Amino acid sequence: MDSLRETLASGAGAESQVTALYQAHATGLVRLAMLMLGGDQGAAEDVVQDAFLGLYRRWSALGDPGRALPYARSSVLNGCRDVLRKRSRRIPAALVERDAESAEARVLLGEEHHEVLAALRRLPGRQREAVVLRYCLGLPEDQVAQAMNVSRGTVKSTSHRGLAALAKILKEDQ
Repeated sequence: MDSLRETLASGAGAESQVTALYQAHATGLVRLAMLMLGGDQGAAEDVVQDAFLGLYRRWSALGDPGRALPYARSSVLNGCRDVLRKRSRRIPAALVERDAESAEARVLLGEEHHEVLAALRRLPGRQREAVVLRYCLGLPEDQVAQAMNVSRGTVKSTSHRGLAALAKILKEDQ
């Protein structure tokens, strides 16, 4: 992390700074996208790559390199929203749930993790975003608010409603 700070502080070119950010944060952003997209790793990786490409293109307009990670996180969320919108137009909502997944994925996720992901997919989009950012990634409320482009109060209320809905869904499924 110190080398990332040094790279950003050095005023190095956009390519080296975006590369350093990618190396430090791509895995976490792919994890975020996978949670938002219901475990679709390929789409999650595409969304993250597009976010970093957009960051590279707009680097000179960014102003403060310290805002690069929140910018990338917001880009990932927006990219996930786009993917979900496209899916909802192509596939009826009842068919969005996958019927089968690979044996590898099932072993990696585990049954409880799979149930939580399925319950997360059933939450409304904004509630899912708030819960994933706040509790799965552990971001503070102000960073969640910035990523979602809403107020801290909205993050609190949306997170609370999302957790309550998630608990209800998990209880119903038992």
